[in-house]
This record gives sequence, structure tokens and C-alpha cells, in this order.
Amino acid sequence: MAGKPQKIINFESAMAELEQIVADMEAGKLPLEDSLAAYKRGAELLSFCRGRLEDAQQQVSVLENGVLKDFSAGGETGSN
Repeated sequence: MAGKPQKIINFESAMAELEQIVADMEAGKLPLEDSLAAYKRGAELLSFCRGRLEDAQQQVSVLENGVLKDFSAGGETGSN
């Protein structure tokens, strides 16, 4: 786990990496130093994911209060 900081690409890759870190830590595969590095990386990933989810929630909230609130399966918005 030690080495240079890794860039977070997107939400899905962050979640996959976080799941792998959790699995490795739960399995007891990591020595103490690597466990600490994994915990730090996990905290970074968790913060990134929470930020992305909050952004998405804000966007949905804006859309629900706007034109797209009454979205239909046909892709049209608004009422008749």
C-alpha cells in the first residue's frame, strides 16, 4: 500500500477500491504500516464518494424543483 498518492478517477472506481481496502483489512492481510496507509486511503476515498453523492443529491433536488420534476418515460417534461 505504501507509495505515492493515487488519483481518484470516478465514483465507481473509488467505491471498488474502497471495497477492496475493506476486504483486505478485514482479512488481516496487511501489516500495521500498510493498514495505516490503507486506512488513510480509505478515508480519502470515503470523503470523495460522500462529496460526489452530495453533489448528485443537490442536482436531483434542483431538478425536482424545476422543469424535470414531472419526467415521463417518453422523455418529455411537464404536464399536458
